Amino acid sequence: MQSVDTLLHARWIIPVEPDNVVLEHHSIAISDGRILALLPSSEARLRYRAETELELPDHALIPGLINAHTHAAMNLMRGLADDLPLMRWLNDHIWPTEARWVSEEFVHDGTQLAMAEMLRGGVTCFNDMYFYPDVTARCAAQVGMRATVGLIVIDFPSAWAQDADEYLRKGIQLHDRYHSHPLISTAFAPHAPYTVGNAALEKVAMYAEELDVPIHMHVHETADEVNQALASGGQRPLARLDSLGLLSPRLLAVHMTQLNDAEIERCAESGLHVVHCPESNLKLASGFCPVYKLHQAGINVALGTDGAASNNDLDIIGEMRTAALLAKGVAGDASAIPAASALYMATLGGARALGLDRETGSLSVGKQADIAAVYLGDVETQPLYHPLSKLVYSVSRDKVTDVWVAGRHLLKGRELTTLDMDAALARARHWREKIHNKDEHIKEQP
Repeated sequence: MQSVDTLLHARWIIPVEPDNVVLEHHSIAISDGRILALLPSSEARLRYRAETELELPDHALIPGLINAHTHAAMNLMRGLADDLPLMRWLNDHIWPTEARWVSEEFVHDGTQLAMAEMLRGGVTCFNDMYFYPDVTARCAAQVGMRATVGLIVIDFPSAWAQDADEYLRKGIQLHDRYHSHPLISTAFAPHAPYTVGNAALEKVAMYAEELDVPIHMHVHETADEVNQALASGGQRPLARLDSLGLLSPRLLAVHMTQLNDAEIERCAESGLHVVHCPESNLKLASGFCPVYKLHQAGINVALGTDGAASNNDLDIIGEMRTAALLAKGVAGDASAIPAASALYMATLGGARALGLDRETGSLSVGKQADIAAVYLGDVETQPLYHPLSKLVYSVSRDKVTDVWVAGRHLLKGRELTTLDMDAALARARHWREKIHNKDEHIKEQP
């Protein structure tokens, strides 16, 4: 018998690749952090001897979920300014709070809280955009979570940098520091067309090509954004980005709720990826991303939560359900985004967008063992006819019992193994008291 590190025996395995496949009574053998084999459990018991062996008779094993758009540290602002339109939410509440409070300590504590939440929801990889990306990278590496860390670029000063050139310089230094890290990758993260000028965007396009990294950016988030761009420059934001050379397979365009048919065609031609954040878009009344049309055009779509200040959670299982249901309603077609497509967006779609699909996003031999185990034996999921549909339309994130990243068991029976959840909760309470007691605009909120 061949020795392996871990052997997982599950009632169902949903590998995502190939599409819409559910394997019954199968096992995954893990060695050196990678999937060595995926085979019937009866064969696995005869072929392999494992240091750790786990029986999961009522579970589905799925690829670790990928949250393709986060502002992790904003978990400390969850519920701070609810029920407001985007620009009032940003200008009157979020940006003033950030100006006063964002620091290395704030980003560390907020990221710890966010990672605890995401791991408990089956997320193994997140794509972040926030200040102090060096702190986010360090936190993720220490915990053992996979992360693409955004090299934030914005035209106004912050505690992290004073101007676009300093943001870029610090970002490139951070990229160099983590260039060969097994879990941490980087992406340039210019905030949005309305907060980053042409000169900086041209440099982003140049450096992204030179360093071979993605570009992660809010684009066409609201009708107001598009209208203001037309009024001030005579171009829709997407056209402006196109003229600056940003429309390419490197671009992760987040939100994209304001698209006409010609723009969808151009997106397909360019090979860019769209990151759909359905619940944040609904909460801020930003509009509807035309996911079904994007799929029909062959555009890769990933899923993100956005930050917990505008969602208000980091629940990708919830986003899968919302994305599938919303797409059906917008398209007027109950078959528009089936369950398999929703799971694809939350896994391999995100991996493709981040350029990580050779390493993660599906349960395939040779890939990193990024895996989530979801319990399907409770009354909320019975009777069970179709495990994949049940996963999207019935399951909540508290059914995730175990999570592995690169074969490392980070969530074990709902308990975090590399994060101190009590400490994360204590720091969250600490920040709530600091912010709530000193910021008058929060006290005045109804």
